[in-house]
Amino acid sequence: MSVIAGISTPNAPGGIAVIRISGDTALETADKVFKSVSGKKAVDMDGYTCAYGHIYDNYDNNQLIDECVLTVFKAPHSYTGENVAEISCHGGLFVTKKILRLILKNGAEPSGAGEFTKRAFINGKLDLTQADAVMDIISAKGDTELKMAENLRNGAVFKKITSVRQELLKMLGDLSAWADYPEEDIPEVNPDVLKLELLNAESELERLIKGYDYGRILKNGINTVIVGRPNVGKSTLFNCLSGFERSIVTDIAGTTRDVIEEYVKIGELVLRLSDTAGIRETSDVIENIGVDIAFKKIDEADLIIAVLDGSCPLSEDDFKILNQLKNKPAIAVINKTDREILINERDVNKYIKNTVFISAKNNDGIENLQSAIEDIFEVSEINFDNGIVSNERQKKCVDTALSLVNEAINALDAGIMLDAVTVLIDEALQSLLELTGEKATEAVVDEVFSRFCVGK
Repeated sequence: MSVIAGISTPNAPGGIAVIRISGDTALETADKVFKSVSGKKAVDMDGYTCAYGHIYDNYDNNQLIDECVLTVFKAPHSYTGENVAEISCHGGLFVTKKILRLILKNGAEPSGAGEFTKRAFINGKLDLTQADAVMDIISAKGDTELKMAENLRNGAVFKKITSVRQELLKMLGDLSAWADYPEEDIPEVNPDVLKLELLNAESELERLIKGYDYGRILKNGINTVIVGRPNVGKSTLFNCLSGFERSIVTDIAGTTRDVIEEYVKIGELVLRLSDTAGIRETSDVIENIGVDIAFKKIDEADLIIAVLDGSCPLSEDDFKILNQLKNKPAIAVINKTDREILINERDVNKYIKNTVFISAKNNDGIENLQSAIEDIFEVSEINFDNGIVSNERQKKCVDTALSLVNEAINALDAGIMLDAVTVLIDEALQSLLELTGEKATEAVVDEVFSRFCVGK
């Protein structure tokens, strides 16, 4: 394959920058611009070794550009599976781009988005689920999300899919042998045994699907909305969780009219936190729009934090909000424990069973809110070794395979010929092979890597 080059570090000034070169003649390309102090060429270096030297512009009388360190990785023991040279230079934007342009002048082509990882996939270093995990690792915003991405990168989903795939292949082998070689002494396929095998595959696929919502939440953050009537302390709680004054806090009802959003890390979870307008009956047109948006946010949320003023009994507006939250994933936060508590907790628990007491003003009781959130999302129960489907592409493939396995089970129950069951099992297998990339179309592969940055 052709030699490609790209800047692998962020497009910003820093202490160092890394320029990656990959391809069959990557080391020869590096030798055209890099001169080691020892005089040793990149092509003569062992893999996983470094050399200190300088970058020279051989198109401009060998003008010195920068001092740097060259690291060599030799095929197949590299990230891409090809010969790779990485140049670590000073991290200025101008000098980094100048070195990249010089490498391109000497025969390399600019790398496309995710092209280094795409070559790793093509060369058998990664399957598509592991390639998905690379971007998940880069974009991880918390420990739990990082653990999920690392397990995906280490093949947790691939191993589960491989297990189901092998079951389906065994079924297809038995069915094909029995159908294609009737004259041989091959045992007849027992529909009851075949059904048990399909039910086992169905169970494994359902387990993967159940983990999808949790995987989505980990990747995107828990879509969390703070609701309540005006002046109960919603914005104070929002600022408390955010760690700075993001929302305006006043004693004037209706101060927050639009939705204010912020990513907030609480424990090992990341909340995509929204502060909404105070919910109440009002004749103010603009405030009413904010109230409508708040109700819409409730319907879309993974988690609702309903803030109540503990220093007074529940009001009509409070009951209106609580009624909206029945059977939803919600926590009632009874605020203002720095005052005398007059609210009746039993009335709250008729609508929301999870209740915590805090003083957002004094930052008291926030750890109780953290524990309540972790209990709802069962953080302690997560087993990443079981594999978690982390994006829509993976879910679609598993959904399709599961649907086809269900059809095969129904076909067996209906007494349909085994030829039809064989077709359904084969189609389910093809869907799983698309998930791992073993039989994915070029369009699917391109879509996966289009999400990557240029240098990865």
